[in-house]
Parts: sequence; C-alpha cells; structure tokens
Amino acid sequence: MTPVALIQTTILMGLLVLCGGAWSALYCLGKARERPDLLHIGIACYVVALGLALAISLYSPLTAGWKLLIVVSALAYAVIPPITLRYLEQLHEGEEA
Repeated sequence: MTPVALIQTTILMGLLVLCGGAWSALYCLGKARERPDLLHIGIACYVVALGLALAISLYSPLTAGWKLLIVVSALAYAVIPPITLRYLEQLHEGEEA
C-alpha cells in the first residue's frame, strides 16, 4: 500500500465511522423525540456510510478479508441503533412502573 493509498483509505474509513455514528445518534434522537426530520437525516447518513463502504471495498488496496469486514460492518450499522433503542426502552419501562 502506498502512503497516498493509506491516507485515502484511512480518511474513507474515518468518514464511514463518522456517518455510522451520526446515523445511530440521529435515529435514536428521531425516535425518542418523535422527530421524523432527524430520522430522515439519520437515514441519509446511513446511505452515505453504505456508499463509503462500497467505495472502500472497490477502490482501496486492502485485502478481500478486510473489505468484507468493512462491508459487513456497514450492513450491521443498520440494525444496531434499533436494537439498542429497543433494549433501552425495555430497560427503563421497569423503572417507570
């Protein structure tokens, strides 16, 4: 891997994680505060994260195993916020009763 490719791949991976975090935060805020606009922005962040994962898998000089890990991780981002939010809601239902 050349130094330029290393920097490009690192930047793409950083943006992927940033978009995944934005998706998670905006999803939870949108659902908790019943704000569909935040939810839509979160979904847009997730779509960008998927695009970044695809770009990394197609254009980076990483080996196939790492590319697969990045794509699978990006796909897993879709289910993590809903599962986590559901768990937190169930956890706090017992406290309110």
